[in-house]
Amino acid sequence: MPPSSPVQSAPLHPGAWWLWSLSLGIAATRTTNPLLLALLITTSAYVVATCGRTTPWSHSYAAFVKLALAVLLVRLLFAITLGSPIPGTHVLVTLPELPLPDWAQGIRLGGRVTAESLVFALYDGLKLATLLICVGAANALANPHRLLKSLPGALYELGVAVVVALTFAPHLIADVQRLRSARRLRGRPDTGIRGLLQVGLPVLEGALERSVALAAAMDARGYGRTAEVPARVRRTTTALTLGGLLGVCAGTYGLLTAEGGTYGIPVLLAGLAAALAGLRLGGRRTPRTRYRPDRWDVRSLLVAGSGAAVAAAMFLAGATDPAALHPGVVPLVAPTLPLLPAAAVLLGLLPAFLAPTPKEPSS
Repeated sequence: MPPSSPVQSAPLHPGAWWLWSLSLGIAATRTTNPLLLALLITTSAYVVATCGRTTPWSHSYAAFVKLALAVLLVRLLFAITLGSPIPGTHVLVTLPELPLPDWAQGIRLGGRVTAESLVFALYDGLKLATLLICVGAANALANPHRLLKSLPGALYELGVAVVVALTFAPHLIADVQRLRSARRLRGRPDTGIRGLLQVGLPVLEGALERSVALAAAMDARGYGRTAEVPARVRRTTTALTLGGLLGVCAGTYGLLTAEGGTYGIPVLLAGLAAALAGLRLGGRRTPRTRYRPDRWDVRSLLVAGSGAAVAAAMFLAGATDPAALHPGVVPLVAPTLPLLPAAAVLLGLLPAFLAPTPKEPSS
């Protein structure tokens, strides 16, 4: 079998993966239908399994899945122990209720656990779990170092800090595993307080040495040095960035509320334009060159566009048929799968056909 061509095996722009994943996450925030949320999770899992490469950051998807399951279980546990404002008639179990003082009105510990409250907690927790899994897909698919190269100059220092923080944890885990294996080979304990102290101190020492070496390397490469720009440009940059971020916050709030649906999208777009202009002007303070910069090709645009289409279709479905996206809890009814939103979610599978992992050539 001939090896894959360079065009087919070339990785996508990391920003395309993040836009695709965040768009799926935005779509998840617009519905509590468990069937649609399960379809979003399946879509992200299939794309990660198809397009994922063997990299140190590709294992983060499993960690995000575990975190999502923990969030779902905690949400159900809170609904059982602290109660829920959702009224219900199908009582599953009655727990002993603890009396609380008057200032804690509206909160209870124990009492009746109804099927309606558990289903509402399940829908609510599943929405947050789906959002976390979509973010985990971006972490597993996008190369953080290439994403750092693609950041604007104004965000370069912040991006370096984030990448260093994300790559610091795997080194700590590897050091702990290496030291525990060495202690077991020598017949020394690696558990308990004593084992923890004798493993933790060398790990801390190695982390400090690595930090000092990294700081020296960054200083030798001129990290943190800025260029002189006129005061007028600095003031304009600050005004555009702050105004744009405020516009993004106001537009997002408008999209999440029913009253602000008319002004949400225009304010959000205006805020994004102002913030991007401010970031572009702010990049003048950090002059730097990029070796082989990533380009937005047709495949990257299609991948990002497929995620945006899923989010847009979910917004449209919420405006035309909100009952299909939010199944009723009181009275308790079985959720149904709306065909048009489900078909829109399937558009998120497009990256699996545009950017599959290249197969190894046969010997």
